[in-house]
Amino acid sequence: MQVAIDTSVLVALLNPRDAWHAQALALQDAMLAADVAPMYFDCVAAEAISTVARRLREKGRAAEVPDVMARLETRVPRDLFTWLYPDVPRLYLHVLDLIRATSGELNFNDALIALACRERSIPAIASFDPDFDRLDWLKRIADPASIPSH
Repeated sequence: MQVAIDTSVLVALLNPRDAWHAQALALQDAMLAADVAPMYFDCVAAEAISTVARRLREKGRAAEVPDVMARLETRVPRDLFTWLYPDVPRLYLHVLDLIRATSGELNFNDALIALACRERSIPAIASFDPDFDRLDWLKRIADPASIPSH
């Protein structure tokens, strides 16, 4: 089974000082043990890179940015990404519809991720973001106990 990895989980995995780091590691280990394949999207990587870099700069730790980028390249090599940005022109109006349907709870990237999961029959997303809970086609996994058995 495949599970999409959301920005909140990827950021926590990349930054050892992130408040969610321990939970993200536990989730990753449980997914590996359950033979769950992580699915990484390009828009998640872009958002994670921007988020981590901004947070490190804000905390006066900009010197750590290269190490985080190296961890990303090691953890998720470029060839493991599923590239969604080429799908944006086709999905754009659907993304806007989903944002409207959730009264803006899902941002553009989250709506794109959710639609990509639905199109690819990916039943779950590893995320600490409860906004995904509004979607009936996507189960949010936030801890090891919520990993579905296949």
